[in-house]
Amino acid sequence: MTEVPYAKKQLAEEKVFKDPVHRYVHVRDQLIWDLIKTREFQRLRRIKQLGTLYLAFHSAEHTRFNHSLGVYEIVRRMTENFKEHEEWQGGYRLLALASALLHDLGHGPFSHCFEKIFHTDHEEYTRKIILGDTDVNKVLKRVSPDFPREVAQVIDQTHENKLVISMISSQIDADRMDYLQRDSYYTGVSYGRFDMERILRVMRPSKEEVIIKESGMHAVEDYLMSRYQMYWQVYFHPVSRGGEVLLNLALKRAKHLHEKGHEFKQAPKYFIPFFEEDVSVDDYLRLDEMVVNFYLQEWINEDDDILSDLANRFVNRELFKYLPFDGSFITQSELEDLFRRAGIEPEYYIFSDSFSDLPYDYDRPGAKNNRKPIHLKKNNGELREISSQSAIINSITGVHRMESKLYYPKEKILAIEDLEIKGEIINILNQLA
Repeated sequence: MTEVPYAKKQLAEEKVFKDPVHRYVHVRDQLIWDLIKTREFQRLRRIKQLGTLYLAFHSAEHTRFNHSLGVYEIVRRMTENFKEHEEWQGGYRLLALASALLHDLGHGPFSHCFEKIFHTDHEEYTRKIILGDTDVNKVLKRVSPDFPREVAQVIDQTHENKLVISMISSQIDADRMDYLQRDSYYTGVSYGRFDMERILRVMRPSKEEVIIKESGMHAVEDYLMSRYQMYWQVYFHPVSRGGEVLLNLALKRAKHLHEKGHEFKQAPKYFIPFFEEDVSVDDYLRLDEMVVNFYLQEWINEDDDILSDLANRFVNRELFKYLPFDGSFITQSELEDLFRRAGIEPEYYIFSDSFSDLPYDYDRPGAKNNRKPIHLKKNNGELREISSQSAIINSITGVHRMESKLYYPKEKILAIEDLEIKGEIINILNQLA
């Protein structure tokens, strides 16, 4: 009997994962099952999907593992729906599935907050893990020696197959369709809900991208508005951002102490490569949120008042207060000077945080981005950019909304003994309120 090539191997019995968003995640391919079992993919169970958002929404404890399975399931369903269309090249099915499953493989603990302080990039580490000496790489190579490179190219959007890329990374992709619904479910809000079943039914493959049947325009309107609401009501929640601020400042302080030769009570062994910006793939994989939380709890008892205080605030949710802020350099500079005079280190106790979102836009003359548009396929076969057909989407196209908050420790200000300095600080803060 001729042995079945690994790329075509199927499990003797379909495996399923019970899922609150998709009901079930279905696995029949041996490749997908083997990838899920790798240590690098299992690590995603120890990386939260929403970073510090659990400080604002107590049930937001789900992981990158859940989300990655969800993105895979949506892409699996896309490939099933595309089979009847001649534009879909079935030979790319396994590439699409593997890329969907592994697209977030390189996320670090607390995700984007971690990246800011240590100058890491989860997309770069996703590529390194896929191409490096890892279990994931070994599994992918069973398909072909070049398969890991192809998967990495889909994820970093350099692969020649633009259709597969758009299934996983575009303005209406499997990644967004999963995280909006999943994050909505776990935060207990309704903003992220939309008719995904309808969108999947009206998706069509083309040579360059996934396109939408004209009859599905209203479902896409709903999807884009859901995304807009999730960003401003959930992802940018000021309490969650306040948690990021404390984590950022605590890690910054720990890095500073290491650089100054401070002798930690509990040597931060797993952080040292990050402090020194010499991080191997193994170093990166070793650091998950369980490890980070261990050190934060240890740092509460550290012989440095600032690190001890910041770590305690994060671990025990004693967050800074916040106020609306216009980003004024003069105002922040004034406050920093007053903080110094009061004996409060402004580098660690005053922080301005800005965030913005562009709910829908596309690359056109004068646009400051390189986003690909969403195209509608009309009944006569012509393609139209969706905002030219939808008044709702046109109303949010190119709208760049931005906000800022100023974070500060209210109780430290109230404890200032110099009444003149204290009064000046409170006066400035009252003007912001």
